[in-house]
Amino acid sequence: MKVVVIGGTGLIGSKVVAQLDAQGHQAVPAAPNTGVNTLTGEGLAEVLEGASVVVDVSNSPSFADDAVMEFFRTSTGNLLKAEEEAGVAHHVALSVVGTDRLQASGYFRAKQAQEDLITASGMPYTIIHATQFFEFMKGLADLSTVDGTVRVPPAKFQPMASDDVAAAVARAAVATPVDGMVEIGGPEAVPLEEPLRTALTAAGDPRPIVTDPQAGYSGAPVEESTLLPGPDAELSTTTYTEWLATQQ
Repeated sequence: MKVVVIGGTGLIGSKVVAQLDAQGHQAVPAAPNTGVNTLTGEGLAEVLEGASVVVDVSNSPSFADDAVMEFFRTSTGNLLKAEEEAGVAHHVALSVVGTDRLQASGYFRAKQAQEDLITASGMPYTIIHATQFFEFMKGLADLSTVDGTVRVPPAKFQPMASDDVAAAVARAAVATPVDGMVEIGGPEAVPLEEPLRTALTAAGDPRPIVTDPQAGYSGAPVEESTLLPGPDAELSTTTYTEWLATQQ
């Protein structure tokens, strides 16, 4: 089948395209650098012609509150309209575990708006809630740094490898729409500070990491289990230590 992958040249999208191609499907990467812009609508009608499935793994270029909300509302609205006109049968979107519990964050309010547009559209859909990716541990430390110290809340999370995220997205793309949400996560629930400390140590980064009850996650307050997937989540098997060994 023809599967159009919005954001198909990025970290997750490129892996989804490769996995679907390997399965014999026609996976088409769609992004501004391939002539498809979901914000303006440029190239959408052309790339969706003959598509059975659309996978949206795109992300906003800016995480400022207004900009990220504008991105997800406009991009998702344009995409859903174009899909309806093209006769697409399944919309798959990648979102984040805990989105509904992190609404104090502008980014997660925008992700919730994206999900709400999808669920109200009438389009058969599958929304995949994934935990944080191993690749973003250092970036998460950067976002959590205040005056040279990484400050994280006393919460747990269950990060996973981007390859495993992409595999789950690719599986959903060729499966029957669930008209609901599927959660995926890594194999281990660990305190936030642990993989961040491992990542900084591996990079030779001397920044100290402290657990701070006043620290938030992407600007939102969290409790110990806020970032964890539920008991029915599909869990991958690759641990952070195993993944890190392949990066060196």
